[in-house]
Parts: sequence; structure tokens; C-alpha cells
Amino acid sequence: MQNDWAYLEKYALENQKLLKLHNNGNLIVFIGDSITEFWERYDSIFFCQNDYINRGISSQITSQILERFQNDVIDLQPKRVIILAGINDIAENNGPISLEETFQNIVLMVNKANENNVEAILCSVLPTNSFYWNPKLQPIDKIMQLNQMIKAYSLINQIKYVDYYTEMIDENLGLDTKYSDDGVHPNLDGYLKMKTILEFYMKL
Repeated sequence: MQNDWAYLEKYALENQKLLKLHNNGNLIVFIGDSITEFWERYDSIFFCQNDYINRGISSQITSQILERFQNDVIDLQPKRVIILAGINDIAENNGPISLEETFQNIVLMVNKANENNVEAILCSVLPTNSFYWNPKLQPIDKIMQLNQMIKAYSLINQIKYVDYYTEMIDENLGLDTKYSDDGVHPNLDGYLKMKTILEFYMKL
């Protein structure tokens, strides 16, 4: 499909199939970028044994994720949505963008979820001290600031905030090497750690 900026067609067929199945009211959608998309590749059992639907798309920025939020989340009528987004905005994947605009895109996702009786769960951006595809950037401060904004918003609005950042950071303010092979994306141990962190919040 031409001009499909948000890549709406990626999950279009899967969404159609899912809508034909009986919805037991317990579906949970994970939406985000490559960190979400790759999770299912590393730990497919985690998604298979639960009612978890992966709607991550590699390299996406928050405005793209917001653009497909209706198709890939709301239309599926899930019970909850797990939102993990923002790192590619900081990496300037689509050019420079302010933290305020990134944060506002995340807020708009939450608003859309609330309007449709879907519980939104917000996640911290994972730590990293460099991007291998854009090495001139120094992301540490922006990641901290964005996470502070998301956390404060979550507290004020009584939204669950899943703090991956605090438990996965190393002494260099990057993603701990035991959890990542490239400094940005989790490896299997990283995803297993994220699962442990997430499951704690899911039980609250």
C-alpha cells in the first residue's frame, strides 16, 4: 500500500482474523516499536500462553503508533493495552521532535484507550546511552526526562507505570550488558527481566 506512513497494513490481516474469533474479554495488546515487536520472537510462549497480542513495529515513532492505535488496539476491543514508546523519537528516526510532542502523543493514546474502556498501562522507556544507528546523539538526559513526564502523568491519573528503566540500567546509564547485545534492544535475558517486572504490575 502506497503512502502507508504508519504501516497500517502490517497487522491488517491478523486483525481481521482476530476479530472473527470469540473475544473472551481478556485480550491484552502490546503496542510499540522494535522493543515490543522483537519480544514475541524471543519469548513467544509468553504471548501464546496468555491472551497477549503483539502490535510492535520496528523503528516507529510515537506519531506513527498513535496513527495506528485505532486499528491495532481499539478495534480489537482489548481489556488492556501496554504502551511502550518514545525511544525512536529521541533517536530522531523521523527527524528532531520535542519531548513535549512525544509525551503528548502518548497522552493521546491513553485518552483514546480511556474513551473506549480500555485500561492503558504505561511503560518507561528503556535506558540507553547511545544509538548505534545515530551515534552523534546523546540520549541519556532526554530518556530520563521523558520517563519523569510519563511517571508523573501516570501518578496524577492513577495509571499503572511499569518501570523497566530503574531495574535495567547500568553504571554508565545505559542498558545493562547482561540484558542487551546492542545497547538498545533487549536480548532473551532482557525480555525475561521485563516479563518479571511487568507481571508484578499486572497483578496490582
